[in-house]
Amino acid sequence: MKNSSIGFDNELYLKLQSENILQRIEEFNNKLYLEFGGKIFDDLHAARVLPGFDPNIKTKLLEKLKDKAEIIFCISANDIEKNKIRADLGLSYDDEVLRLIDNLRELDLYVSSIVITLFKGQPSAQKFARKLENRGEHVYFHNYTKGYPSEVETIVSEEGYGANPYIETTNPLVVVTAPGPSSGKLATCLSQMYHEYKRGVKAGYAKFETFPVWDLPLKHPINIAYEAATADLKDVNQIDPFHFNAYNKLAVNYNRDIAVFPVLHNILKKITGGEPYKSPTDMGVNMVAKAIVNDEVVQEAAKKEIVRRYYRGQCDYKKGRANMDTVERLEYLMAELDLPADYFEVTKVSKQISKTTGYPCVALELPNKRIVTGKTKKVISASGAVVLNALRTLAGMGDDFDVITDNILMPIINLRTNYLNSKESVLTLDDVLVALAISSSTNPKAEKIIKLLPELSGCEAHSTYMLSSAEEMTLKKLGINITCQPQFLNNHLFQN
Repeated sequence: MKNSSIGFDNELYLKLQSENILQRIEEFNNKLYLEFGGKIFDDLHAARVLPGFDPNIKTKLLEKLKDKAEIIFCISANDIEKNKIRADLGLSYDDEVLRLIDNLRELDLYVSSIVITLFKGQPSAQKFARKLENRGEHVYFHNYTKGYPSEVETIVSEEGYGANPYIETTNPLVVVTAPGPSSGKLATCLSQMYHEYKRGVKAGYAKFETFPVWDLPLKHPINIAYEAATADLKDVNQIDPFHFNAYNKLAVNYNRDIAVFPVLHNILKKITGGEPYKSPTDMGVNMVAKAIVNDEVVQEAAKKEIVRRYYRGQCDYKKGRANMDTVERLEYLMAELDLPADYFEVTKVSKQISKTTGYPCVALELPNKRIVTGKTKKVISASGAVVLNALRTLAGMGDDFDVITDNILMPIINLRTNYLNSKESVLTLDDVLVALAISSSTNPKAEKIIKLLPELSGCEAHSTYMLSSAEEMTLKKLGINITCQPQFLNNHLFQN
């Protein structure tokens, strides 16, 4: 029987996407520089809006093409200098590069070199390069491109792309990727094409990004969810005018790619002596729409993601991490699909419980649609309580509180307050899970419910206050989709 909750066919996508890339390699005389956008690992946004999507499908695609592919990492010297952090992981961009390289090599994928882009002698970038070179890595420095964006004659010359060192590559497919946006992937691809043509190799360029989906309607919830995910970048989906003029067909792209296309078109024309692409959509290799098998399921999933992004934006603004423009953009996208703030049932329940009891509350909807709640009291945080209550409910234990006994919990509180001088005596979600793991060695009830943790993956939860980053991260690791009211738990200015 077909799973009615699945909206996306991974195997079909893998087949179509790999065929599309191989075809593009052939079109460019067996040498393609493929700009790889988005996340290589753990693309949870795509998994949430496309139920059935494997969040690691990109690495599986690379494994499928591994005999033809190698990988170049780009990182901006500016991002290294500023110690730019990936908010979703809490890692600096340079550490993320190291993590990604290790993960890819564990899959026996070939990472050939690292390019430090936009280099102007930044000391931290030089230090990072030495660190890599001391480990035997191939590191290249690329400077700002002279003449960019308007002086094409200078850009495509020895003063422009020619001033960058040529990166030695050996495989037909060169995947150019990065730890985040604005890392210099496009400039690296074009610089390499310039050098390849000088060497008589008629290499090509293509772009692989999952969103927006070019052959879905402009206002499809999937594409609006992409706008919500990039609200801070002010990305706006548009009908690609170049594609329409060339082919009389509607195609969706986003404003930055459309705006830069005339410049990119002229640069590619100058490098190749021809016209490889007539529109920014032409450059893409994206077969997502062809692998959607249940549009109704996908649309509903995308709407839920827009609501999650709305709450994330509200909380980021409250914490000083986002500006009002981002919040207003998210409010506009919510209104565009007529989505209420209380779209999730757990939002209504948590707010009502908190209003009735006076305690901060987290509500979680189980796979069977039953909603359980947890409140912050004297011993356990609301998120710790709701996870414990959810596991007890799944195990059919009801309000059985003997899962973790006081002789496990109280020593943790005693350690924290009496020996570590913490003012916070409430046990966090992490504390609760550690206590549960310890209890499982001697308590059959704890042993039973800890095995049910995987069943919480995909569950929706809502908190009436902003959780700590540590608790949010743990919920994310459990696969729980958490949204929060933009309210602090207390009036302390220092939030740790």
